[in-house]
Amino acid sequence: MLGKQALPSLKDCRFCSQISKANGEDPIGTAMTCDHWLVMEIAPPWSHNLFKADPRIKPLVTLLKTLVIQKGVKLMIMLIAPDAEYSRPGLSRVMYYYRPAQLFSQFEKQEFVVPETEVTALATALLKQLLQQPSDLSRFQPYQQQTDTRDLMVCTHAQVDLACGRFGTPLYRRLRKEYAPASNGQLRVWQTSHIDGHQFAPTLVDLPEGRFWGHLEPEALKSLVWRTGTVSNLRQFYRGWAGLGKFEQMVEREIWMQEGWNWLSYAKSGQILAKDQKGIKLFLYRLLLRIPSKLVQFVVKELYQKEIKWAKVQIDFMSGDRHIVGTYEARVEAYKQITTAWDSSQPMKLKSVKQYQVNCITKVV
Repeated sequence: MLGKQALPSLKDCRFCSQISKANGEDPIGTAMTCDHWLVMEIAPPWSHNLFKADPRIKPLVTLLKTLVIQKGVKLMIMLIAPDAEYSRPGLSRVMYYYRPAQLFSQFEKQEFVVPETEVTALATALLKQLLQQPSDLSRFQPYQQQTDTRDLMVCTHAQVDLACGRFGTPLYRRLRKEYAPASNGQLRVWQTSHIDGHQFAPTLVDLPEGRFWGHLEPEALKSLVWRTGTVSNLRQFYRGWAGLGKFEQMVEREIWMQEGWNWLSYAKSGQILAKDQKGIKLFLYRLLLRIPSKLVQFVVKELYQKEIKWAKVQIDFMSGDRHIVGTYEARVEAYKQITTAWDSSQPMKLKSVKQYQVNCITKVV
């Protein structure tokens, strides 16, 4: 096991992530579930509300509303800061990741390097393609890059929450200075805008796999980057995989602990077979789901998830050579509540959240 850093007492905690960590909040199950990612290289400063304040992003708002609110597309928008080595003057990078199949191990990537003035136009074309609307995406073909690099996106977006700047920036600098140069060009490390879950700062997402990490400590980086040592060293830092939902993420972590490093390369998918369903809240949940708005349905599902006390989960998997195929089933149960803070605004508002454990995990096939 990795050694844990000394934690401040609660009375000395100035940031939400310190309270979360001091109270032992488990980050698992908090990764954003995504089918698509749009990553744009835009120089900071980044405001708290990018979609209202940044003139390069504002033109995308109508398309984003159509995709997310009307169509229910699970899309994540991220900004990355230019890098002295990776970036070129007058040019900007745009990366689009997408889920290739129901059963998969990592997201497919399209990467472009375009003139700075074309970033919004390219992003518009990519979003229109996602909506199956006519677009001029073909004119950006000459700018497409053939790369298979791994990208670590470290949240340093202090304008959203101070914890991300306070703890994310030193982690970014360490990864960028020590690990990226030792990768023979296979790893890039970026500063990124908000990726959700600032109570777990420092937090990052590992693309193209789509794995989220939080509460990271320097001692964990060697195992995270080079995938060496015992997988249990990373258990406490794993927020989950973006290809699965909340409860599936919890089960997937326990399977990883059993299967070892090879598990990360397996294609997988998950589903909830049964869950806690009773009482007036269930009645209201079903009633509200009839509202013909994808956004309302999403919010209702998110709120209802916080009330669930147990769920039965199935995870299907397959190795890259298709020689290993199987299924796990497990039961996830809430077993206690802890106090945390969701942001670092002063005075911090404390919240009570459920903590879950995985029981009865069985390899059924």
